[in-house]
Amino acid sequence: MDMWWKVAVVLVMCWGLTSSEAREEHHDSSPRTAMFRAPLDFGFVPSVVYETHAYYEPGPIGVLFHMVHAFLYVVQPNPFPKDLIVNMVQQNMGGIKGDDYKKPENVVLLLQAIYYELGFIVLTVLGVLFVLFMPIVGLCFCLCRCCENCGGEMHQRQKKNGDCLRGFYMATLIATSVFLAVGVTITYAANQNITSQIKSTRRLVSTNIRDLKSFANYTPVQIDYLAAQYTTAKNRVLSDLDNIGTLLGGQIHNQLEREVVPALDNALRMTAAMREAKESLESVTTSLETLQEGTGRLQNSLQSERASLSNTLNDQACSNGDVTHTCSTIRGTLSQLALSANFNGLPEVEGPLANLDAVLETDLSNIVQKGYSSFNDTPRMVREQTKGIVSEVKGLLDKSCGEIIGFTKMFPVEPALENFTKFLTESQKNIEAYYPQIDQLDFYRWIGCVVICCMVVLVLAFNFLGLLCGSCGYDKNATPTARGCLSNTGGNLLMASVGFSFIFSWVLMGVVVTTFVVGGNIEKLVCEPLANRQIFKIIDTPYLVHPAKKNVLPGMLFQDPNIDLTIGSMYRDCYENNGLYSALQLETKFNFNKFLNATVYSLEMAKLFNSVNVDLQGMLLLEQEGKDNLIDFANTGIGEIDYQAYLTEVNKGVTVVDLLSYANELEAQADQLRRGALENALKGHASSIRQIHKDQVVPMEQAMGTLSQSIKLLQKTSRELPIKVTNVLNAIEAAEYLISNNVSHVVKQETEKFIKNIVGYFSQYTAWVKHSLAMEVAQCKPISNIVDSLEIVACSFIVDSVNTFWFGLGGCCMLLIPSIIISVKLAKFYRRMDTEDVYDDYPSYDTMRWYPRASAPPRQPDW
Repeated sequence: MDMWWKVAVVLVMCWGLTSSEAREEHHDSSPRTAMFRAPLDFGFVPSVVYETHAYYEPGPIGVLFHMVHAFLYVVQPNPFPKDLIVNMVQQNMGGIKGDDYKKPENVVLLLQAIYYELGFIVLTVLGVLFVLFMPIVGLCFCLCRCCENCGGEMHQRQKKNGDCLRGFYMATLIATSVFLAVGVTITYAANQNITSQIKSTRRLVSTNIRDLKSFANYTPVQIDYLAAQYTTAKNRVLSDLDNIGTLLGGQIHNQLEREVVPALDNALRMTAAMREAKESLESVTTSLETLQEGTGRLQNSLQSERASLSNTLNDQACSNGDVTHTCSTIRGTLSQLALSANFNGLPEVEGPLANLDAVLETDLSNIVQKGYSSFNDTPRMVREQTKGIVSEVKGLLDKSCGEIIGFTKMFPVEPALENFTKFLTESQKNIEAYYPQIDQLDFYRWIGCVVICCMVVLVLAFNFLGLLCGSCGYDKNATPTARGCLSNTGGNLLMASVGFSFIFSWVLMGVVVTTFVVGGNIEKLVCEPLANRQIFKIIDTPYLVHPAKKNVLPGMLFQDPNIDLTIGSMYRDCYENNGLYSALQLETKFNFNKFLNATVYSLEMAKLFNSVNVDLQGMLLLEQEGKDNLIDFANTGIGEIDYQAYLTEVNKGVTVVDLLSYANELEAQADQLRRGALENALKGHASSIRQIHKDQVVPMEQAMGTLSQSIKLLQKTSRELPIKVTNVLNAIEAAEYLISNNVSHVVKQETEKFIKNIVGYFSQYTAWVKHSLAMEVAQCKPISNIVDSLEIVACSFIVDSVNTFWFGLGGCCMLLIPSIIISVKLAKFYRRMDTEDVYDDYPSYDTMRWYPRASAPPRQPDW
């Protein structure tokens, strides 16, 4: 067993050191990093299914076990004396010497032990008295009967209630014999259960050894799997390093784009503003030319129409009295047929337009796109500048992987496990070699117990045969001296039962007392505390075995008794099928962080990551040509145009009066005249005015609308242009200053996140290894199964059966006493007497008949 423990400790040391490559040094990351890092899938550790089911269901005999437990609880109701046992062990650690037992503390412990064992002591004393006095009483009873006393005289007094007494004794003896039969059946069942369960013990031994072999065989596979899964974390790290440009450079790009991209967008929008300004200036020039040309034509048309209409109004037809007023009214409106706006005096915009054309000769959009391209080239710059560091980190990862694999091969795990497996095989062979001897010893034990049962069965046989012969041969009309042979045989068999009861009872009681003292105390002091794990509290009591050794188990395994490791905690972990690494608390013995820092994430690797420095000073967002172009745009002279003069003329309208309204009014006045040449002439003039409005005024109004929109847009652009250009230039300069001088902070921040992300993969591997070591690797269920199997074999198979054996046999012994008394009483009614009492209807002194060897009858009170 000691060899097994040493081998197991060596194995766990290997597991612990192997697991150190994945020690968790990294805790919660930022939400951005946590979202960025994907969880790793390490798969499932190869598992082993153990065969042993350390659970025992006794079946029907379990009822008897519960009865025995209840009886023992009545005998010993006190709780488990943990403190008493601990004090006794600690005070007498060196043994009792001389008069040490007279010390007060030892006397107190002795009295406490006597008080705890009081129930056992009382019953043991009674049993010993039974053993001592039963043969003496039997001898005295035999001698007394030989002297024809104690019922030994062959004379039966006649009593009126004789039949009732005989029936009572017969019923009582039958009941007693039935209970005796039940007791001997219980005894035999317990005896047979031991034999049956001993055979089941072989299955438990076999499955436990197979489980230990599985434990040893699967452990190297599980260790290799843990070591191999380092490759999963390593490959993910390599993948991130290969994509450092996208991952780290992309994060740096994302941090800078909040400043850079808006500045470039504003610069790009200035190119659109340039084109819009040019289009507006060109529109102003075109509209102004159109209006100036249209103004001349319209003015000539209006003058011609006004002269023609004036001639018509000067005609003789207008001299008539009723027409004169209408002609005068129309003549008064002739001055309204004139132009309102004068576009010939407006300033020219050729100068600003020429300046703007010169500005647009520089392709600002292309220059801004170069800035975009330069900024978007950040991932490539990061990749190029970190190429050497990434190459060195990959080399360190390969080195760490080789060290881990080499470290797992450093210890002779497989030879140790092979030796352990051989040890288990040899142990199994040695145990199986004892099976024939165990069977032979069990056979002898079974024969002895059967002999003991046969003693009771012999008494029962004489009782039942005596009852059968006596009851069948009894003739109530026959006198005691004339009873039949069968009845007499029944009485003799009952007396034989009495004799064998005296012979066997003290022997049986001796067996009962011995097994009761041993089995009962084992049940109360070992089995019950083992079932409720109270016994572990005694073993795990600090400083129990030595004043300088706190805990027993770590002192045995690691020569360090101060480690907080107890047998109880180890059993609980193994019972829950946790790993031996967790059960033995090996993390307190081995420094995993040291090995982790030396292999997985060493100081050298940390220095490499900390040396990451991305230089973006070569990034140019906007060339000087583009900046000069923006300044030239602001100085094109757009702001010097007299926009108010344009807006004043545009707002006047083309003519003084609306020509359509004027034509309608003229036509309405013509309708008021009599039909004739004047009416037709006026309507002709109205039609001409409408045509002038359609052909000349409408196009001019459209040109004026276009001119108004262009002038307003230019006016707005001219007001905002200096501020916009200044803001764009300032934003570009701020972004370039950020890239040139403050990008190191952003790079450092994003590099730390990237490093945490890398370390996070190792942290996941560490957490997985830690969990696997604690829960899945080398699951020590076989150890708790061994303890449970020992409990089942020792307590459930043997101790419970032994206790049930003495329980049934003890009941038989106690029932033998009433059986003896009743059998002696009942035998008087079945045996043939030598003398008898005969009475007439009226008693007198002459009524006695004398027979040979008859004793004198007793005198009656009425004689």
